[in-house]
Amino acid sequence: MSRSKTKQLALKIRRLRSRLDLTQEQFAAKVGVTFSTVNRWENGKGSPSPLAMRRIEELQEELKTR
Repeated sequence: MSRSKTKQLALKIRRLRSRLDLTQEQFAAKVGVTFSTVNRWENGKGSPSPLAMRRIEELQEELKTR
């Protein structure tokens, strides 16, 4: 994944978590990963696995239906 795409994804995840009003730890629990994993994503040091990405997309959809 390119550096700019990683940064865009990091911002997308941070914004989603913020809109859901969740801490990194709470968001991690919903996605099924650790706090440190979410922290790495938000700092552009890694990206979600396909399974985690699917769960993140599900959380986005939940937000739309609120």
